[in-house]
Amino acid sequence: MSAMKQSNQPTNRNKMAMFAVVIVVAAAVGAVALTRTGGSGAAQGAQPTFKTRQGPLTISVVESGTIKSLEQVSLKNEVEGQTTLIFLIPEGTSVKKGDLLVELDASRLQDDLIQQQISVDNAEASFIRAREELAVAKNQAESDISKAELDYQFAMEDVKQYVEGEHPQELKEEESNITLANEELERAAEKLKWSERLYEEKYISQTELDADRLTFNRAQLNYELSVASLQLLQDYTSKRKVAELESDIDQAKMALERVKLQANADIVQAKADLKAKETELRQQRSKFDKTEAQIAMTKIVAPRDGLVVYATSVQGGGRHRRREPLEEGQAIRERQELIYLPSAESMMAEVQIHESSLQKIRIGLPVHVSVDAIPGQSFTGRVAKIAPLPDAQSAWINPDLKVYPTQIHLDGSHPELRTGMSCQANIIVEQHADALYVPVQAVTRIGPTPTVYVRDDNGFEPQSIEIGLDNNSMVHVLSGLEPGQEVLLTPPLEASGVVVEERLATADSDTELTRRRIEESKQTAGTESQSHPDSQRDRGERTHGPGPPAGTHGERGHEDAASGQQETMRQRFQNMSPEEREAMRQRFQNMSPEEREAMRQRFGGNRPTGGGESARERRPSGSQDRPRGDE
Repeated sequence: MSAMKQSNQPTNRNKMAMFAVVIVVAAAVGAVALTRTGGSGAAQGAQPTFKTRQGPLTISVVESGTIKSLEQVSLKNEVEGQTTLIFLIPEGTSVKKGDLLVELDASRLQDDLIQQQISVDNAEASFIRAREELAVAKNQAESDISKAELDYQFAMEDVKQYVEGEHPQELKEEESNITLANEELERAAEKLKWSERLYEEKYISQTELDADRLTFNRAQLNYELSVASLQLLQDYTSKRKVAELESDIDQAKMALERVKLQANADIVQAKADLKAKETELRQQRSKFDKTEAQIAMTKIVAPRDGLVVYATSVQGGGRHRRREPLEEGQAIRERQELIYLPSAESMMAEVQIHESSLQKIRIGLPVHVSVDAIPGQSFTGRVAKIAPLPDAQSAWINPDLKVYPTQIHLDGSHPELRTGMSCQANIIVEQHADALYVPVQAVTRIGPTPTVYVRDDNGFEPQSIEIGLDNNSMVHVLSGLEPGQEVLLTPPLEASGVVVEERLATADSDTELTRRRIEESKQTAGTESQSHPDSQRDRGERTHGPGPPAGTHGERGHEDAASGQQETMRQRFQNMSPEEREAMRQRFQNMSPEEREAMRQRFGGNRPTGGGESARERRPSGSQDRPRGDE
């Protein structure tokens, strides 16, 4: 049953809000009918008036706000990602510097730290191996280059050794061989010659002669071979040997260049590998250090002495932006504000200044601040800062509401004040010791000129005046009036050109739907008035001429007219589209209770019989201050 009641509560509230909108719009249309039927006649009877006064006048802007510390430390969650709150110090605790305030779950980070330590060890081993490989590459390069240079040097020496040493020696050996062979050949020829003579004389045998001839032939052959060998050495062998040795020099030189290039490439590759391993090691160590720092950030300690205030308690959230209270077990996001440590040495009041009052406010204006929690005591201060842009959260909740956060620095030290206390700031804009003033509802405009209706012998006559600022009640009259002059509090609508849609536009200036509905209502009211002229004339006679006293037939006629218009508006409201109804309902729900009550009184109740405007409906153009509900 309780669940069913809770589910029905939003529906009932929506119905009540929609019905209230119908009543407000119907009352406005009724006011149109009353204005057109009885306004002129009532102006001829008794009218509420005010005698122009001269005396002290204070122009001020009053806004509600919140007490905050001027100097406070904001503690945020610095742990990346989303973590869980496992310890939270109670709100309102007085802490000392270094006390533990918040602890977040670090189990995941502990596991990451172990894995990261393994990665660091592997990266360090790879770095050491790359460093040793670089040393080996440098050593091997030096060895290969040295060997190639030695081979190149030997190749050049081999050429010199052969040309200057071996080749001349070979020539001498061949020439020596030729000389020896020539001598042996001459001896063999001489011996053969004597052997032939001895054989002819029969001193030796044929065999001995043949042996000497064979020796001669052998010596001759050896001689020819020695000559041919010398010729071969000079024409072929030496040239080929020199060419081979010179080629060895070229090959050794190119080999030396290849070794140098290869050695340099190996060293560069080893250095690049070492640099990559070093970078990887540095990165892994950085991740390890970051993980350690993240683990350290899971414990938030007080940076100074102070009073613990939860950020959710100060920020609130409003109807459209829910904020869960801070508690253990809650999921915390990165950069989320958790705790404020305000200082009681200096305090400030933060208020929201409506855009209509912004031109009045300037930095340095004196302010009187009253705190709801400390009745009977007033604090003084100065306007210290006005935001250059309207509050984004308020504009998101209600796009038609433009308010500017304003800081008021309080004078002196006030230990009794606490962050989050509600307050009311009275910003003193102007103070006049002797000023002429009239109520704001007495001033209307005829064209661009502020005008009041002054009593004379013939009734009330319009009088142009020059006005200054107002304080929501009285407006400062700069010229055009004298003290004691009697002015009409309800100027006639026909003279000023003010119509009911301006009053509704003041309550909701940006709602095209409201203006369209009111225009349709005016046309309907005009049609009904033309179709029943006798009825309208009778109502006028009952209002202006002799007749029953107030509260009888005259009032009943007004009530009948208003009732008919209300019925018409109810029917029109029923014919609205769901989107139009939702827009009107949202607009009405965004109003505060005070704003709703003021709207009902302005459109439905306690309206003067002369059809005059209320104080808000005929705000002079010189007035910039207007309550937020009127916007």
